[in-house]
Amino acid sequence: MKIFVTRKIPVKGLQLLKKHHTIIINEKNRPLSKEEIIQGLKGKQGLLCLLNDTIDKEVIQSNPSLRMIANCAVGYNNIDVEAATKQKVLVSNTPGVLTDTTAELTWSLILSVARKIPASDQFSRSGHFNGWDPMLLLGLDLKNKTLGIIGAGRIGTAVALKSLGFGMKILYADHKKNEQIENCCNATLVSLEHLLQHADVISIHVPLTDTTHHLIGINQFKLMKKSAIFINTSRGPVVDESALIDALEEKWIYGAGLDVYEYEPEIPESLKNCDNVVLLPHIGSATIETRTKMAVMAAENLLAGLNGTQPKNCVNPEVLL
Repeated sequence: MKIFVTRKIPVKGLQLLKKHHTIIINEKNRPLSKEEIIQGLKGKQGLLCLLNDTIDKEVIQSNPSLRMIANCAVGYNNIDVEAATKQKVLVSNTPGVLTDTTAELTWSLILSVARKIPASDQFSRSGHFNGWDPMLLLGLDLKNKTLGIIGAGRIGTAVALKSLGFGMKILYADHKKNEQIENCCNATLVSLEHLLQHADVISIHVPLTDTTHHLIGINQFKLMKKSAIFINTSRGPVVDESALIDALEEKWIYGAGLDVYEYEPEIPESLKNCDNVVLLPHIGSATIETRTKMAVMAAENLLAGLNGTQPKNCVNPEVLL
């Protein structure tokens, strides 16, 4: 069969696909437009895509021979799963493999904001360091502070577990009880409002859905402590970016660390101009080991689907009923 791969992925994933099928890879080092994806998908039975590829109803219906879409990402809000299901097209994702990697990046952001790491690095590189200064680049301690986790799924749980070395109190807001972090971290399930009011560090780990879109907006930022650190490594539209900019500019909160943006890859100039935010280019899963595991998992999912069996990480198994 023929497979269209929308962007180069780690070689192990491509090698696995090449053993069994013919693959056509987008050689351009950029996301493809919808028209380019439709063109590339012509005559293909499989599609391996990424989180910044829009695979909507039009794309799916453009190819009646399409049998399987493998998303090389945990989230799959970029794919119209309903349209795929109606056309009997299997859809899969890559959960689990990036849990600890993204949790580690979350802690990198927490520490970077709390201790002003990027500003300190720039200060040193620019030749301004003239010796120890008792008032230079003062940050915040984490020990004995409260960490608030919004969404205690795989990644939220990993972030909580990694907090043990910092001696932090843990609050979490979720639609269900998480016994693992309650037992290991003495975490407490609270309402979102309570968490926002009492947490010193707030880290969000929810998927993007209709109910989580703009989950955090102006009213939520105004509930936070002025000393609060806000971290988002989930999806950009979960946060009202204009409200976040207001919160940073008006110092409603201490600072923020972001790996995702509402209109990615666009980052507003007003956000770039804030001196109390750390901005990353969506690198939550960006380690050699994890991206390779994701590529292999996506390839394995795709091979299973094209073989007529249910992929391990299928999000619409009803297609096979």
